[in-house]
Amino acid sequence: MAEDAKKQAEAEEIVTTEATEVPTVAEAVKKADDKVAKAGKRSAKSLKEAEEKQAKEERKAHAAEEAAEDKPKQPVKATRSRLERQGKNFRKAAEQVEKDKTYGLGEAIDLAIKTSPVKFDATVELHINLNVDPRHADQNIRDNLVLPAGTGKKVRVAVFADDKVDGADVSGIETITKQLDKGTMDFDILVSTPANMPKLGKYARLLGPRGLMPNPKSGTVTTDLGKAVAEAKAGRVEYRVDSTGIVHIGVGKVSFGKTKLEENLRAVLTSVKNNKPASVKGTYLKSMYLTTTMGPSMVVANSEF
Repeated sequence: MAEDAKKQAEAEEIVTTEATEVPTVAEAVKKADDKVAKAGKRSAKSLKEAEEKQAKEERKAHAAEEAAEDKPKQPVKATRSRLERQGKNFRKAAEQVEKDKTYGLGEAIDLAIKTSPVKFDATVELHINLNVDPRHADQNIRDNLVLPAGTGKKVRVAVFADDKVDGADVSGIETITKQLDKGTMDFDILVSTPANMPKLGKYARLLGPRGLMPNPKSGTVTTDLGKAVAEAKAGRVEYRVDSTGIVHIGVGKVSFGKTKLEENLRAVLTSVKNNKPASVKGTYLKSMYLTTTMGPSMVVANSEF
């Protein structure tokens, strides 16, 4: 029993000794951390500056929070509709168009002429949304036609051939080549024969982006140059669906009046209808709108198609 008591006393003495040594070790570590370097980021000066900077940022953040709490909140303005953001003349013209109404072709033409808000002779535009996918070759609708009443635009036609053609504004391979070398193009339409097309290859990057490169589908690459020039002067237009399947085409001027505009519109609608791809089943026409340059648009009844 005496030995057990002795062992227990020794064990208690060891535990007491270790407990008293722990704070001593912790203090030593703390003292080691408190040591500072003579220079650099761990120097006394750098540490003091860092503390002051942190305190300054905390004061700024606290002041900003107090200012935000004291400042009254500004009312959020409601986003204006697209019509409200338009000009005064446009809004006045748009009041004459009923939103949910579909118009017959004749009624839409009268309203388009009446609501043109500009002082110049505006172009009447037709926009047709078709149920086609232009990514498929057979549904990439493209065609050209001569408008019965013309386009109302003065067109400058150039002929890339040595033969002189009646009605052409510019002709001659050498003459046109010199213009293209300088980057000048004094024409709106360029007509060429198939044999001369290879000579225009080097100017493809100049003519292509401007839509001036001759193309058989647009009727500007042909052996009958006289007919091509006459049609271009008479009012030949080309249309093609965009990436979303919509056809955009100008069909004349406001000054044409209802009769001539209706003739042109009927011709365009007939051409688009005749180009319906065989692969399109069901509805071919989604919607159709008529408008003028900078004027409001109106929905045209699908039955007119």
